[in-house]
Amino acid sequence: MNDERNGKGKEYHCNHIIKYEGEYIKGKRNGIGKEYYFDGILEFEGEYLDGKKWNGKEYDNRCKLICESKNGNGKIIEYDILNEICFEGEYKDGIKTGKGKEFNYNSNLKFEGEYINGKKTENLNNIL
Repeated sequence: MNDERNGKGKEYHCNHIIKYEGEYIKGKRNGIGKEYYFDGILEFEGEYLDGKKWNGKEYDNRCKLICESKNGNGKIIEYDILNEICFEGEYKDGIKTGKGKEFNYNSNLKFEGEYINGKKTENLNNIL
């Protein structure tokens, strides 16, 4: 007997709050779905492909849009604990790749340049 999920379904956090609701194919999230934080706040809504977030919008735990993706790629804004931007840039397959900016406290620019596979490249535009 095959125990893999197919079709629509739900997953729950241990506190009985929905963690994910959406579609599955062969046990993986595939198709339209929504993912929620532990407290029930929406984290992601959109399309999954082979278990990965693919097309959609991702929110932080304060309901602020932090990422929009299309075909697994897109632009992301990351915030620090004080709700200040600490990174803004592009990503591919969930990894920082392309143009990006890093900021330190008080939103001062710390680095601006290219990222390859999540790592900063060295160039003359970097700000120390």
